[in-house]
This record gives sequence, structure tokens and C-alpha cells, in this order.
Amino acid sequence: MTKPRINLALQGGGAHGAFTWGVLDKLLEADVFEIAAISGTSAGALNGAALKAGFAKRGGGIQAARDNLDWLWEQVGAVNDPTLLPWLTAYSPALVSKSIELSLPFAISDSVSRMISPYDSGPFYKNALENIVSRFHYDAVCASLGPELHICATNVRSGKIRVFTGGEIGPDPIMASACLPTLFRAVEIYDPKSGRMEAYWDGGFTGNPALFPMFRSHLPQDVVIVNINPLHREELPVTARDIQNRINEISFNSSLLRELRAIHYVKELLADGSIAPRSKKDVFVHMISDDDLMTQLSVATKLIPNASVLAQLKQAGHAAAEAFLDVHESDIGKRSSVDLEKMFG
Repeated sequence: MTKPRINLALQGGGAHGAFTWGVLDKLLEADVFEIAAISGTSAGALNGAALKAGFAKRGGGIQAARDNLDWLWEQVGAVNDPTLLPWLTAYSPALVSKSIELSLPFAISDSVSRMISPYDSGPFYKNALENIVSRFHYDAVCASLGPELHICATNVRSGKIRVFTGGEIGPDPIMASACLPTLFRAVEIYDPKSGRMEAYWDGGFTGNPALFPMFRSHLPQDVVIVNINPLHREELPVTARDIQNRINEISFNSSLLRELRAIHYVKELLADGSIAPRSKKDVFVHMISDDDLMTQLSVATKLIPNASVLAQLKQAGHAAAEAFLDVHESDIGKRSSVDLEKMFG
């Protein structure tokens, strides 16, 4: 029996991308969908590249993709040992996040990052992700076998999104996609359109992640978004740190919300006959998230990986994907499971 095909849109959010690790692990384990394309930003780009490389390498496949994801997060700081999980999950993620956020080292590093440019480090500078992304197997990441992979970064000079795909993908585009400008120097990559080297920052500013690469006619209608930045926080932020954290979440969700609004508008035009059927793609939107957990966390646990938080994020991603399959697996290929009318109507 042919498996339904889906596209995956993987949001960025630093170490909170371990939630996406758990989601992908469960979707791969369930093996009920064929993943046709992946669009990823920042941590989503790392997750997408690890999954793709596992699929496409010689002798690869689903288990190789899961193993690659495990390897990636072990490099970040996760402890992927079931016997240690009771110890790793003994403390609530909210408590760990608050402890890091209120610690003196974090306060100092946060203040320094606002006053000192990464360009001030001179010859001692090195991108912290380089040791990880340089070890990906790019013959597999760039292969035509397996899902298409699209990685988003922001052009510093123009402020526009650039989507890298196929043979364009390598260590530099992945580091560019995750380049927070207060921590890392802009990553310079040749742009054939401008004919010169261009500087790039985190893709989250312009596409977190970009959905439009998956609107092409040869790809399926269904886009499953793995969302790790809370769309809604009920509690009004009043402390300086909470305000800054919410600003971060809003700015990194803005591009996604704009694309979702555009999808909703096209759906309305198709529904009332304003545009001809099949003149525009009718995209089915789905989302896997856990805002209850993510609202307990802050930018501190995005920037500083903590083994216990990573373990709980993976577990939460696994549970969220399982719940999605239980409720919405039958929606794939038929309808959206996200109520865009309620979101934007």
C-alpha cells in the first residue's frame, strides 16, 4: 500500500530543536508517511540535514535517519541513554530554565553579547557549530535520493530570504541558517544572482521555516509544521527578561504567520470561486507543537543546552507526534487539521 506523502516544515529555536528531534524520531518509527520535502531553519536545518543524510546514504533508510538524529543531538549535549532518563527528567524544565536564566554566568554572557560584537574576538573566533556541521556527509545531504531539503538564511544586506537546496547545501549554508548575529559572525556565501559573496544571518528573521518551497506542483498538498516557538502566551510579560523573551518569540514567528495568512487567503479565494480551481495550490496545513511546555522555557535553554531539558524536549516531541498521529493521521491528503479561519478570520 502506498504511504501518504507529506512535506515537513521544521522551525528553528536553538536547543529547543530537541523537541523536533523527538517528533521526527516518532514519525520515522511509525513509518506511516513518505517525507517528500523538508524546509528547515536553524535547528530545523540541522535536523533536516541529519534526517536526509541518513535516508540517502548507502545502506541508509529510516533507522539510519533516526541514528543520525541521535548522533546530532548527542553532539549538542543530549544523553540518549534510557537508563538515565529518570535522573535526567527529575527536575521540571521550567525550574532548570529559570535556574539558568537567573545564574550569574548567563547574566554576564547575556550582557556581554549586547555590548561586544563577535567581530571583536579577532583571530580567536570560531563558529561553535562548525565541528558538528563539518562532519555531515554532504554527498548524502545533497543527493537526489530521499526528501528534498531546503534550508533558509537571511541576506544581511538586502534583508531577503535565501533558500539553499540540493548541491547548494554545505556547512556554510547550515551555519548561516543558525547564525544569531549577537553570537556569530555573518557567514559569507557566494550568490550567483548578485555575482558576489553575500553575508547571511539566521533564517528565522525571514523564514522560520519557509513554506513556499513546498508549494510546487510535484510536491504533496500537506505541510506538517513542527513549531517550537509558542504562538500564544497568555501571561503578560512584565520583567525585562520575559519581555525580551517574548519579543524573540514574536519576531521568530512573524514570517511563519505571514505565510499561513497567505495560505488562508488563497483558500478563501478558491472556496468562493474568485480564482479557478487548481490555478493555485490548495495547501493542507498541520502543526505539531507543545506550547504548554515551551511557555515554561525561555531563551536561556535555547542558547545553553542542558541534558535534562534536551531529554524532556525529545520526550515531549515524541508524545506530540504520537498524539498527532492518533488524531490527525486520517486528515492527511484530505483536509487541514489547523483551523486557519479561527487563526486569521
